[in-house]
Amino acid sequence: MPVFYDTHAHLGRSEFTEDLPQVVARAEAAGIAKIITIGTDLESSQRAIQLAKQFPNLFAVVGWHPSDAMQALDDLRPALRELARHPKVVALGETGLDYYHLPGGKAKLTAAENEPIKQKQAALFRQHLEVAAELGLGCVIHQREALEDALAQLEPFADRVRGVFHCFANEAAAMRRIVALGSLVSFTGILTFKNGQNIRDALAATPIDKFMLETDCPFLAPMPYRGKRCEPAYVKEISEVAAQVKGCCLEELSAVTCGTAEKFFGKLVGPS
Repeated sequence: MPVFYDTHAHLGRSEFTEDLPQVVARAEAAGIAKIITIGTDLESSQRAIQLAKQFPNLFAVVGWHPSDAMQALDDLRPALRELARHPKVVALGETGLDYYHLPGGKAKLTAAENEPIKQKQAALFRQHLEVAAELGLGCVIHQREALEDALAQLEPFADRVRGVFHCFANEAAAMRRIVALGSLVSFTGILTFKNGQNIRDALAATPIDKFMLETDCPFLAPMPYRGKRCEPAYVKEISEVAAQVKGCCLEELSAVTCGTAEKFFGKLVGPS
């Protein structure tokens, strides 16, 4: 059975409280050999580390999601440094910029009132990049309706920090700009949706060694599970569509995407 990794999961969420051991077991049975569970604030980052300690095939990413930027400390760097010392912390994030979920997106705030939120997101994103540069780690990047600003922030760090733009949903031109900075993109179950042709087109244009696969579970379950809770085992369905799009066999896709993940998340191949 070809082996794959789920490079972006949220197994610390309440959706998995009741049956997490079974979820991990189903992933192993489906050939998903390693899972990276992602923090979105300090509490969930600590939870991700605890899960990584509990399950040998789990690893953690620690950071603060931009959608909750206003609840974050002004200076996250000391906390990020401390969390990232754990040997199973493989990157920083989920960090970045999100202009889609701004309170003003539904006319709750004016553009001027939203500006401090954007500035706080930018400050936190920079702090993640600074600590990543210090520690030699990559950054898991979230961006929604903020591509230009996200690339502008990453560019000064591009010689020291690699990013992966997770849940990639932009066009091929955006992918090429990301890859030109030495960073990667990652594809979710959206790849399998009937209305996901634009995502399949972007994957078709992406060099085979410049992307990874993920679920972003519990969100975005692929076909035929769309609308249900997503889980890491479903990388299998995502990989099957990805192989069709790339015109390669599952064994080749396995070797390349797992190799890409191991290079990006260096501690994946370290002691567990």
